[in-house]
Amino acid sequence: MTSATPGRTQLDRSSARAAAPPWHRSLATHLSRALAFDRIGAVYVWLGIIVVFSIWASETFPHVATVKQILNANAFTGLAALAITIPLCARVFDLSFANVMTLTGVAVTYFIHHGIPVIPAIVLALGVGLAVGIGNALVIVVMKIDSFIGTLATGLLVAALVTIITNGTPISDERFIGTFSAIGQTSIEGVTLPVIYCFVVAVGIWYLLEHTATGRRLYATGFNPDAARLAGVRVDRLRFGSLLVSGLLAGATGIVLASSLASGSPTAGTPYLLPAFAAAFLGATQLKHGRFNAWGTIIAVLMLGTGITGLSLAPDTAGKPWAGDMFIGVVLIAALAITSLQRRRTVGAVGGPQRGKGEPAEAAASPPASPAASTRTSQHE
Repeated sequence: MTSATPGRTQLDRSSARAAAPPWHRSLATHLSRALAFDRIGAVYVWLGIIVVFSIWASETFPHVATVKQILNANAFTGLAALAITIPLCARVFDLSFANVMTLTGVAVTYFIHHGIPVIPAIVLALGVGLAVGIGNALVIVVMKIDSFIGTLATGLLVAALVTIITNGTPISDERFIGTFSAIGQTSIEGVTLPVIYCFVVAVGIWYLLEHTATGRRLYATGFNPDAARLAGVRVDRLRFGSLLVSGLLAGATGIVLASSLASGSPTAGTPYLLPAFAAAFLGATQLKHGRFNAWGTIIAVLMLGTGITGLSLAPDTAGKPWAGDMFIGVVLIAALAITSLQRRRTVGAVGGPQRGKGEPAEAAASPPASPAASTRTSQHE
């Protein structure tokens, strides 16, 4: 009886690998890359959060009802984060979107309260959101004001307009119950329609960014606007359009939010400002290595939502409002740090973003790592 030598065994293994079908090796390579921690680290953190809270709050957390609660409670955060994803790709920071959500929610209820039918009221409210987007675009693109300062100013103007309309009091009316409330309150097997809206919007943004020339040019604009201009990309037009999309999506989100509340709250959109940016920046660390993207944002929203829901159900933190804010703040700082590190590694490794075979130059670009970096670059343009 003979035994194989170590050298022979290693040779046999090498021969087996060489004899493996090409598709088998390709599949293994793609899976290893797709499941790498630096690509979907938030998914592993998310699974860890689920395990922790399943043990910590074993009586209340690990249930199907909790899954539905997480989905329903975070649908508006997802919609808000998706609304700012396209401007962020173009290196534009829309700080007014939360106030736009509030304004359109107030506007649609104001119109219905004064006798306008539901569908025309929704169209008019969407027009209000689009008008704010146009105003932001004029301030930032035409007047060349930094997006941080410009959208902060327009957001304050929008907040003032909301106060003028509502006088700080929610708009209520029996006519909100029925067709209008069904837009945001209808549920299918315990999952409300806003969850479906969020998924549909994510699919649309994913297709735009990943499968169109406009998406590649948006990334190019965000990474290096000067180089994009030299490549023939109409940077100002893309930034203008991104703000229109942001205003329209934020407006639609505000309408659905008002429908779910069955009232026009003067503060409805305010709580979504920090969570939306946290989700967008955390999402940029997933799947695309520093690029803002739809599915990374959805992963981030679910991870954040799971953590916040778990804290609300855990015996030591239940009923403590500071717990959720602290969790989001820590995650946002970590997301900014990771995004910045990934971008530096990508640029430093090859002297610039890598380009795929046959891919235009603008397709290789990625958005800025942080708001501070964007502000510095915008000041030099």
